[in-house]
Amino acid sequence: MLLENNSVIDIDRHTREMLPKVSRTFALGIKLLPSRLEVPVRLGYLFCRIADTIEDDLALPPERKAELLDIFLECFDDPQRADAYSDTIHELTSNDEYIDLVAATGEVFTLYRNLDMRTQDILRKWITEMVVGMREFVVEHPRGIRIGTVPEFHQYCYYVAGTVGHLLTDLWHHHSSAVDDRVYNKLLADCEPFGEALQSVNILKDIAWDAEQENSIYVPSELLAAQGSTHDSLLHPDRRTVNRAALAPLCQIAQDDIERSLRYIENLPLMAVRIRLFCVLPVLFAVATMREIEQSEAMLVPGGNVKISRNEVKALIFAASTSTLTNYSLRWLVDRVRERPFDFSRR
Repeated sequence: MLLENNSVIDIDRHTREMLPKVSRTFALGIKLLPSRLEVPVRLGYLFCRIADTIEDDLALPPERKAELLDIFLECFDDPQRADAYSDTIHELTSNDEYIDLVAATGEVFTLYRNLDMRTQDILRKWITEMVVGMREFVVEHPRGIRIGTVPEFHQYCYYVAGTVGHLLTDLWHHHSSAVDDRVYNKLLADCEPFGEALQSVNILKDIAWDAEQENSIYVPSELLAAQGSTHDSLLHPDRRTVNRAALAPLCQIAQDDIERSLRYIENLPLMAVRIRLFCVLPVLFAVATMREIEQSEAMLVPGGNVKISRNEVKALIFAASTSTLTNYSLRWLVDRVRERPFDFSRR
């Protein structure tokens, strides 16, 4: 990154401070990356969160969301558009942290323009793919997203998360000598499920939240219909048993995504230890969360969701620092987390 003056340095510091306010988990992981990767990965994540904020805002009509997503993509070519994007905040009803992020859109694009051209191309390519897909779902579901089929579920996860797997993999290839063409081609085979694993797990754990707070239901209606249920009765207590049964195929998708994510990490060279650690953390959190989901109905209870404890999060962060050293130790830790909570206070 080319830090040309004090103003850009100040903007860099501001976006670094902003990151943990919109995602503690990713802020932890991004800080672990080599300096040449920390900035582009941070900006990539902030771009994703800006687009998500527009997509998720309940106050915006779908046609305005589509328009704002189009304008967001125009910011890649037009610095004035990027600087003016902060005016959007007056239309939003998101929480203060996300509104502050949208207000800083011009700053994020300023840092983007200070990256080398290849890194800019990578970010632009995959953020554009993501936003175009988001726009498609916004337009097709004007009254709130209602996923109908398993293929549509896969398509949604690809746009909002599989694209991130590609973005990261292209950045590893460009910025890390350890990720040569041979390694890169191996990673491409699993980069989409690596990106989608956390998304599919989050969809499962946040079913009630998404339905009640975001007016979005990602459980395919065809899976519910096969059990004699519907989107309208997704959180109804009398339908909880059949709705829980309808989640089995999605749980299998999430587990398959996790398994392929582990293969993705195993294909990262051991010398790329900081990239491996960045990748391991969200996968460990996904493994632990799926362990809880498989034993729970909380995500189908109004106001409920599934979480792992703060103690386990801290223990996994500590354990991950050694689990990246070999593929054997990584698999040992994953198997252990699948069995029971990984909490030092309960050992």
